[in-house]
Amino acid sequence: MELFWHRRDLRVADNVGLAAAAGTEDDARGPAAPVFVFDPDVLAHASDVRVRRLLDGLAALRDDYRDRGGDILVARGDPETVLPALANALDADRVVWNRDYSGLARERDAGVRRALNEAGIEREAHHDAVLHDPDAIRTNAGDPYSVYTYYWRKWTDRETDPLAPTPEADDLVGADALRAAVGGGGGALADGGVEPETDSAAIDRVAVGDLPAPADLGFAEPDAELGPAGTDAARERLDDFLSEAVFSYDAERDYPAREATSRLSAFLKYGEIGIRETYEATEEAMAAAEEKAGKGDGDDDNDDEGPAAAVEEYQQQLAWREFYAQVLFHNPEVVTENYKEYEEGIAWHDDPEEIAAWKRGETGYPIVDAGMRQLREEAFMHNRVRMIVASFLTKDLLADWRHGYDHFRERLVDHDTANDNGGWQWAASTGTDAQPYFRIFNPMTQGERYDPDAEYITEYVPELRGLDADLIHGWHELSPTQRANAAPDYPAPIVDHSERREEALAMYKRARGEDPDE
Repeated sequence: MELFWHRRDLRVADNVGLAAAAGTEDDARGPAAPVFVFDPDVLAHASDVRVRRLLDGLAALRDDYRDRGGDILVARGDPETVLPALANALDADRVVWNRDYSGLARERDAGVRRALNEAGIEREAHHDAVLHDPDAIRTNAGDPYSVYTYYWRKWTDRETDPLAPTPEADDLVGADALRAAVGGGGGALADGGVEPETDSAAIDRVAVGDLPAPADLGFAEPDAELGPAGTDAARERLDDFLSEAVFSYDAERDYPAREATSRLSAFLKYGEIGIRETYEATEEAMAAAEEKAGKGDGDDDNDDEGPAAAVEEYQQQLAWREFYAQVLFHNPEVVTENYKEYEEGIAWHDDPEEIAAWKRGETGYPIVDAGMRQLREEAFMHNRVRMIVASFLTKDLLADWRHGYDHFRERLVDHDTANDNGGWQWAASTGTDAQPYFRIFNPMTQGERYDPDAEYITEYVPELRGLDADLIHGWHELSPTQRANAAPDYPAPIVDHSERREEALAMYKRARGEDPDE
């Protein structure tokens, strides 16, 4: 028997560590007993939205195990204590997990390794969360990449691992055996599993398939509609996307009113679908597009347009996910520090009233407010709009990107440390391969270009419904009387974009040690 520790891999299919622990390809191993541990150190960085979504994903995973005659152990406490105790209670040969690459996760895993070593229990970690290990793709000089384009070229040329086999019922510890091991599924392990004087304070609860409510973990039920969770929902979403939308992804993905993106980010974040399964499906879609276009293997016609090119554009988004993962892996300090330091430091303005208006979606810039309200209502925001609202916070409000990152971490259901940090530092011109400081989004032209009919804006900003799109996109140009007559409940712009643009340029020049007047 082997204990498999689920973390950000809430699935049975295409799960490398689970397949190894279950002995799907090695008859000498298995069966696997799955466990999830609610770690208080991890929960300290969580949010209402993400805890609810995590519980939904765990419920779907539990159902998948139950369909196979098994179940999942659910524990609360310090993994350094929980995992050795569970391994002893189950008489497990080893504890197995898939690697996570954030600084917090690596510190946690190092502690678990030490605890298992001290207990004389074998442990094993596998590469699973990304196609290519964060340390595997380097420059010719042996350094980590800081420019995406060069990283992408190597990423796309690398062979990918095959899908991991899915465990069957015989590969898993049965539900009855799990209950027997933890004393019938109550609050304590079986005799000999936990020494009360040493371990009980660190293990709040161990049960079989009994998931806590958010309140049990110190969180509230979110108001946002989070959508479905689990592998079945992920596959349905992927199939729908690859059946049609992906073939125009490059042309349509920046328009938030159109259903042109995969909406897989939350499923990938919680590992409810494997990255290998996802990538393989995109490869099949690309092959189908090339066959339909009359292109076969070895065709030298590398068109930059068309359905196959659109699929590759989506694959690039998967590569961006891994690019930022390797940035975080090699530079864990970027969670709180600028990747790119400026000679004199950036003198952020950080006006609390302006930041609060941005969070509420009451800036008087319609596309910005629509995005912030979508975030509040759905715990999600379209990617183009994420860039717009991030640029607005950092370049129009001159506020430190960390305010935005913290707000997104609290509100986004698909919050991923590496991706969100990379995106925010890109917008703030402080990150790796970041937008140049002098390239500043104009929120009015962004709205007019990517939401020309104001469909997205009016979906989330009801005060502007019924107005002509030109009036909405020209809101900043209207007089107070015109605004009062058109939409009395919608605010006037809280800042002047043109003025703030000049202030932002001066702020960054001073940070670079340059004369802002030159």
